[in-house]
Amino acid sequence: MSEATDRPVDDDAWARACAEDLEEEKARRRAEYGPQPGTAAEEFRKLVDAVADKISSLPAPLFGTAAQGTVRQLVEQAKSAAQPVIERNPDVFDHLAAAGGELLAAYRSAVEGQERRWTRHTGDDPAAPEKRSGDPTDPRDGGPAGGEHIDLD
Repeated sequence: MSEATDRPVDDDAWARACAEDLEEEKARRRAEYGPQPGTAAEEFRKLVDAVADKISSLPAPLFGTAAQGTVRQLVEQAKSAAQPVIERNPDVFDHLAAAGGELLAAYRSAVEGQERRWTRHTGDDPAAPEKRSGDPTDPRDGGPAGGEHIDLD
């Protein structure tokens, strides 16, 4: 018999080693960069709590003494209404966060070309973009003279 067959076989050794390495890497990153942000639902819950605390801590003269109790009650009602929604639908907030990122990317894409035209140099720099042609249909001219319209549809 060979030495390899004399030892007991541990089928989960590789999985355990990978899990240990992953935990060590996570601990190293937490030590280096601090705690990672939570899920979108957890971050939304933190936002709701922070806004509620801030509104509740506003000075009484802002709302008046009588209104302060009403404001606190409304804040607590809003928090109690938001918590079950967050708990039942945590994936919705991840999707909303992803959709927000996509909307931001689309906006940047739509505006980026316009910004380049606004900041274009008109000197004799060879690295500068081409000069305007004078043709109103030329896209380099940025459209009609006067106010420029960015079509986001």
